[in-house]
Amino acid sequence: MKNWLLAIRIKTLTAAISPVIIGSVLAYHDGLFKGAIFVIILITAILIQIGANIANDVYDFEKGSDRPDRLGPKRVTQAGLISPRKMKQGMGIVFSLAICCGTFLVNEGGWPIVCIGLASIAAGIAYTGGPYPLGYHGWGDVFVFIFFGLIAVPGTYYLHLGYITKLSIYAGVAMGMLSSALLLVNNIRDIDEDKLSGKKTLAVRIGENASRFQYMVLMLLPLFFPIYFWWIYNKMSLLISLFLFPYSFHLIKKIYLLKGVKLNKLLENTSHFIIMYTLLFSIGLIV
Repeated sequence: MKNWLLAIRIKTLTAAISPVIIGSVLAYHDGLFKGAIFVIILITAILIQIGANIANDVYDFEKGSDRPDRLGPKRVTQAGLISPRKMKQGMGIVFSLAICCGTFLVNEGGWPIVCIGLASIAAGIAYTGGPYPLGYHGWGDVFVFIFFGLIAVPGTYYLHLGYITKLSIYAGVAMGMLSSALLLVNNIRDIDEDKLSGKKTLAVRIGENASRFQYMVLMLLPLFFPIYFWWIYNKMSLLISLFLFPYSFHLIKKIYLLKGVKLNKLLENTSHFIIMYTLLFSIGLIV
Protein backbone atom coordinates (compact mmCIF):
# COMPACT_ATOMS: atom_id res chain seq x y z
CA MET A 1 0.00 0.00 0.00
CA LYS A 2 2.86 2.37 0.80
CA ASN A 3 4.31 1.82 -2.67
CA TRP A 4 0.95 2.42 -4.36
CA LEU A 5 0.54 5.64 -2.38
CA LEU A 6 3.90 6.74 -3.79
CA ALA A 7 2.70 5.89 -7.30
CA ILE A 8 -0.54 7.84 -6.79
CA ARG A 9 1.40 11.03 -5.85
CA ILE A 10 -1.17 12.42 -3.46
CA LYS A 11 0.39 15.89 -3.40
CA THR A 12 -0.35 16.38 -7.13
CA LEU A 13 -4.06 15.66 -6.77
CA THR A 14 -4.80 19.31 -5.98
CA ALA A 15 -4.62 19.91 -9.74
CA ALA A 16 -7.63 17.60 -10.16
CA ILE A 17 -9.58 18.66 -7.06
CA SER A 18 -9.32 22.45 -7.30
CA PRO A 19 -11.04 22.95 -10.71
CA VAL A 20 -13.98 20.82 -9.56
CA ILE A 21 -14.36 22.93 -6.43
CA ILE A 22 -14.13 26.21 -8.36
CA GLY A 23 -16.63 25.07 -11.00
CA SER A 24 -19.06 23.80 -8.35
CA VAL A 25 -18.82 26.91 -6.18
CA LEU A 26 -19.39 29.09 -9.24
CA ALA A 27 -22.49 27.00 -10.06
CA TYR A 28 -23.68 27.38 -6.47
CA HIS A 29 -23.26 31.14 -6.70
CA ASP A 30 -25.20 31.22 -9.98
CA GLY A 31 -28.17 29.38 -8.53
CA LEU A 32 -27.81 25.60 -8.70
CA PHE A 33 -25.53 23.16 -6.87
CA LYS A 34 -26.05 19.39 -7.04
CA GLY A 35 -24.33 17.65 -4.14
CA ALA A 36 -24.31 14.17 -5.70
CA ILE A 37 -22.93 15.55 -8.97
CA PHE A 38 -20.15 17.36 -7.10
CA VAL A 39 -19.09 14.17 -5.29
CA ILE A 40 -19.09 12.04 -8.45
CA ILE A 41 -17.20 14.65 -10.47
CA LEU A 42 -14.62 14.90 -7.69
CA ILE A 43 -14.13 11.13 -7.48
CA THR A 44 -13.92 10.80 -11.27
CA ALA A 45 -11.39 13.66 -11.59
CA ILE A 46 -9.21 12.17 -8.84
CA LEU A 47 -9.32 8.71 -10.44
CA ILE A 48 -8.30 10.09 -13.83
CA GLN A 49 -5.43 12.02 -12.23
CA ILE A 50 -4.28 8.90 -10.34
CA GLY A 51 -4.43 6.85 -13.53
CA ALA A 52 -2.40 9.49 -15.36
CA ASN A 53 0.21 9.52 -12.56
CA ILE A 54 0.55 5.74 -12.70
CA ALA A 55 0.86 5.87 -16.49
CA ASN A 56 3.49 8.58 -16.21
CA ASP A 57 5.49 6.48 -13.73
CA VAL A 58 5.55 3.29 -15.77
CA TYR A 59 5.97 4.81 -19.24
CA ASP A 60 8.75 7.16 -18.13
CA PHE A 61 10.56 4.08 -16.81
CA GLU A 62 10.06 2.14 -20.04
CA LYS A 63 11.31 5.07 -22.11
CA GLY A 64 14.39 5.46 -19.91
CA SER A 65 13.72 9.03 -18.81
CA ASP A 66 13.47 8.06 -15.12
CA ARG A 67 17.14 7.66 -14.39
CA PRO A 68 18.67 6.38 -11.12
CA ASP A 69 20.03 9.89 -10.47
CA ARG A 70 16.62 11.61 -10.84
CA LEU A 71 16.11 14.68 -8.67
CA GLY A 72 12.39 14.37 -8.10
CA PRO A 73 10.46 12.19 -5.65
CA LYS A 74 10.93 8.44 -5.91
CA ARG A 75 9.25 6.72 -8.85
CA VAL A 76 8.09 3.26 -7.89
CA THR A 77 8.68 1.51 -11.22
CA GLN A 78 12.21 2.86 -11.60
CA ALA A 79 12.94 1.97 -7.96
CA GLY A 80 11.75 -1.62 -8.52
CA LEU A 81 8.98 -1.32 -5.91
CA ILE A 82 6.18 -2.28 -8.32
CA SER A 83 6.64 -4.13 -11.61
CA PRO A 84 5.62 -2.51 -14.90
CA ARG A 85 3.01 -5.24 -15.41
CA LYS A 86 1.33 -4.54 -12.07
CA MET A 87 1.50 -0.80 -12.68
CA LYS A 88 -0.32 -1.19 -15.99
CA GLN A 89 -2.90 -3.42 -14.31
CA GLY A 90 -3.39 -0.77 -11.64
CA MET A 91 -3.72 1.92 -14.31
CA GLY A 92 -6.39 -0.14 -16.08
CA ILE A 93 -8.34 -0.67 -12.87
CA VAL A 94 -8.25 3.03 -11.94
CA PHE A 95 -9.32 4.20 -15.39
CA SER A 96 -12.10 1.56 -15.42
CA LEU A 97 -13.38 2.90 -12.10
CA ALA A 98 -13.27 6.42 -13.58
CA ILE A 99 -15.38 5.25 -16.52
CA CYS A 100 -17.89 3.63 -14.15
CA CYS A 101 -18.24 6.89 -12.21
CA GLY A 102 -18.39 8.83 -15.44
CA THR A 103 -21.40 6.79 -16.58
CA PHE A 104 -23.46 8.54 -13.91
CA LEU A 105 -22.23 11.91 -15.18
CA VAL A 106 -23.14 11.00 -18.75
CA ASN A 107 -26.75 10.61 -17.65
CA GLU A 108 -26.60 14.24 -16.53
CA GLY A 109 -24.51 15.81 -19.29
CA GLY A 110 -24.92 13.58 -22.34
CA TRP A 111 -22.42 13.06 -25.16
CA PRO A 112 -20.22 16.10 -24.34
CA ILE A 113 -19.30 14.36 -21.07
CA VAL A 114 -18.50 11.12 -22.92
CA CYS A 115 -16.09 13.04 -25.16
CA ILE A 116 -14.51 14.90 -22.23
CA GLY A 117 -14.06 11.74 -20.15
CA LEU A 118 -12.55 9.62 -22.92
CA ALA A 119 -10.31 12.49 -24.06
CA SER A 120 -9.08 13.00 -20.49
CA ILE A 121 -8.18 9.32 -20.11
CA ALA A 122 -6.52 9.24 -23.54
CA ALA A 123 -4.49 12.36 -22.69
CA GLY A 124 -3.46 10.85 -19.34
CA ILE A 125 -2.01 7.83 -21.14
CA ALA A 126 -0.63 9.73 -24.13
CA TYR A 127 1.20 12.21 -21.90
CA THR A 128 4.12 9.79 -21.60
CA GLY A 129 2.83 6.66 -23.37
CA GLY A 130 2.26 5.66 -26.97
CA PRO A 131 4.26 6.35 -30.13
CA TYR A 132 4.06 10.14 -29.70
CA PRO A 133 4.19 10.94 -25.96
CA LEU A 134 2.92 14.49 -25.57
CA GLY A 135 5.14 15.37 -22.62
CA TYR A 136 8.23 14.37 -24.61
CA HIS A 137 7.46 16.81 -27.42
CA GLY A 138 6.66 19.96 -25.44
CA TRP A 139 2.86 19.57 -25.43
CA GLY A 140 2.50 18.71 -21.75
CA ASP A 141 1.96 22.32 -20.64
CA VAL A 142 -0.72 22.87 -23.27
CA PHE A 143 -2.67 19.76 -22.32
CA VAL A 144 -2.44 20.47 -18.60
CA PHE A 145 -3.79 23.98 -19.24
CA ILE A 146 -6.65 22.60 -21.35
CA PHE A 147 -7.71 19.60 -19.27
CA PHE A 148 -7.12 21.00 -15.76
CA GLY A 149 -8.49 24.41 -16.64
CA LEU A 150 -10.45 25.07 -19.81
CA ILE A 151 -12.25 21.73 -19.64
CA ALA A 152 -12.38 20.95 -15.92
CA VAL A 153 -13.97 24.15 -14.60
CA PRO A 154 -16.58 24.85 -17.35
CA GLY A 155 -17.25 21.08 -17.57
CA THR A 156 -18.04 20.95 -13.86
CA TYR A 157 -20.22 24.04 -14.16
CA TYR A 158 -22.03 22.47 -17.12
CA LEU A 159 -22.90 19.35 -15.14
CA HIS A 160 -24.56 21.46 -12.46
CA LEU A 161 -26.44 23.93 -14.65
CA GLY A 162 -26.60 22.39 -18.12
CA TYR A 163 -24.72 25.21 -19.86
CA ILE A 164 -21.45 27.13 -19.55
CA THR A 165 -20.82 30.84 -19.13
CA LYS A 166 -18.05 33.21 -20.08
CA LEU A 167 -17.09 33.52 -16.42
CA SER A 168 -16.78 29.75 -15.99
CA ILE A 169 -14.33 29.75 -18.90
CA TYR A 170 -12.36 32.61 -17.33
CA ALA A 171 -12.19 30.70 -14.06
CA GLY A 172 -10.94 27.73 -16.07
CA VAL A 173 -8.18 29.86 -17.56
CA ALA A 174 -7.03 30.84 -14.06
CA MET A 175 -6.96 27.23 -12.82
CA GLY A 176 -5.25 26.06 -15.99
CA MET A 177 -2.48 28.59 -15.44
CA LEU A 178 -1.90 27.43 -11.87
CA SER A 179 -1.84 23.76 -12.85
CA SER A 180 0.65 24.61 -15.62
CA ALA A 181 2.82 26.41 -13.06
CA LEU A 182 2.88 23.22 -10.96
CA LEU A 183 4.04 21.18 -13.95
CA LEU A 184 6.58 23.86 -14.85
CA VAL A 185 8.41 23.59 -11.51
CA ASN A 186 8.78 19.87 -12.14
CA ASN A 187 10.11 20.46 -15.66
CA ILE A 188 12.56 23.18 -14.60
CA ARG A 189 13.94 20.89 -11.93
CA ASP A 190 14.42 18.05 -14.44
CA ILE A 191 15.66 20.16 -17.35
CA ASP A 192 19.21 18.75 -17.42
CA GLU A 193 18.04 15.19 -16.88
CA ASP A 194 15.41 15.53 -19.60
CA LYS A 195 18.01 16.82 -22.08
CA LEU A 196 20.08 13.68 -21.49
CA SER A 197 17.01 11.46 -21.92
CA GLY A 198 15.85 13.20 -25.10
CA LYS A 199 12.67 14.42 -23.40
CA LYS A 200 11.92 17.77 -25.07
CA THR A 201 9.58 19.42 -22.59
CA LEU A 202 8.67 23.05 -23.12
CA ALA A 203 11.22 23.96 -20.43
CA VAL A 204 13.94 22.16 -22.41
CA ARG A 205 12.88 23.88 -25.61
CA ILE A 206 12.76 27.47 -24.30
CA GLY A 207 15.44 27.21 -21.60
CA GLU A 208 15.59 27.91 -17.85
CA ASN A 209 15.37 31.70 -17.93
CA ALA A 210 12.30 31.79 -20.16
CA SER A 211 10.71 29.00 -18.10
CA ARG A 212 11.21 30.95 -14.88
CA PHE A 213 9.61 34.00 -16.49
CA GLN A 214 6.74 31.77 -17.61
CA TYR A 215 6.29 30.58 -14.01
CA MET A 216 6.13 34.20 -12.83
CA VAL A 217 3.39 35.00 -15.36
CA LEU A 218 1.41 31.87 -14.49
CA MET A 219 1.57 32.67 -10.77
CA LEU A 220 0.56 36.33 -11.08
CA LEU A 221 -2.15 36.48 -13.76
CA PRO A 222 -4.67 34.26 -11.91
CA LEU A 223 -4.69 36.79 -9.05
CA PHE A 224 -6.22 39.39 -11.37
CA PHE A 225 -9.22 37.22 -12.22
CA PRO A 226 -10.91 37.77 -8.83
CA ILE A 227 -10.72 41.51 -9.54
CA TYR A 228 -12.66 40.98 -12.78
CA PHE A 229 -15.20 38.78 -10.99
CA TRP A 230 -15.57 41.48 -8.33
CA TRP A 231 -16.28 44.02 -11.07
CA ILE A 232 -18.92 41.71 -12.63
CA TYR A 233 -20.60 40.50 -9.43
CA ASN A 234 -19.96 43.62 -7.33
CA LYS A 235 -18.87 41.47 -4.39
CA MET A 236 -16.05 42.95 -2.32
CA SER A 237 -15.45 39.54 -0.72
CA LEU A 238 -13.88 38.29 -3.96
CA LEU A 239 -10.88 40.54 -3.32
CA ILE A 240 -9.85 38.26 -0.44
CA SER A 241 -7.79 36.31 -3.00
CA LEU A 242 -5.48 39.31 -3.37
CA PHE A 243 -3.96 38.45 0.01
CA LEU A 244 -2.05 35.76 -1.91
CA PHE A 245 0.06 38.33 -3.78
CA PRO A 246 2.88 38.32 -1.17
CA TYR A 247 3.02 34.52 -1.19
CA SER A 248 3.05 34.52 -4.99
CA PHE A 249 6.02 36.91 -5.02
CA HIS A 250 7.76 34.70 -2.47
CA LEU A 251 7.39 31.63 -4.70
CA ILE A 252 8.50 33.57 -7.77
CA LYS A 253 11.63 34.61 -5.89
CA LYS A 254 12.29 30.95 -5.07
CA ILE A 255 12.03 29.83 -8.70
CA TYR A 256 14.87 32.23 -9.53
CA LEU A 257 17.03 31.24 -6.55
CA LEU A 258 16.63 27.46 -6.32
CA LYS A 259 17.89 24.71 -8.59
CA GLY A 260 17.83 20.94 -8.77
CA VAL A 261 16.51 18.92 -5.86
CA LYS A 262 15.75 22.08 -3.87
CA LEU A 263 12.85 22.74 -6.26
CA ASN A 264 10.98 19.78 -4.74
CA LYS A 265 9.97 22.03 -1.85
CA LEU A 266 8.83 24.73 -4.29
CA LEU A 267 6.74 22.09 -6.06
CA GLU A 268 5.00 21.35 -2.77
CA ASN A 269 4.57 25.06 -2.00
CA THR A 270 3.05 25.70 -5.44
CA SER A 271 0.54 22.95 -4.72
CA HIS A 272 -0.29 24.67 -1.42
CA PHE A 273 -0.74 27.95 -3.29
CA ILE A 274 -3.31 26.31 -5.59
CA ILE A 275 -5.22 25.04 -2.55
CA MET A 276 -5.22 28.48 -0.91
CA TYR A 277 -6.27 30.19 -4.15
CA THR A 278 -9.13 27.71 -4.52
CA LEU A 279 -10.32 28.22 -0.94
CA LEU A 280 -10.10 32.03 -0.97
CA PHE A 281 -11.72 32.35 -4.39
CA SER A 282 -14.49 29.99 -3.29
CA ILE A 283 -15.04 31.86 -0.02
CA GLY A 284 -15.19 35.12 -1.97
CA LEU A 285 -17.93 33.72 -4.19
CA ILE A 286 -20.00 32.19 -1.40
CA VAL A 287 -19.89 35.00 1.17
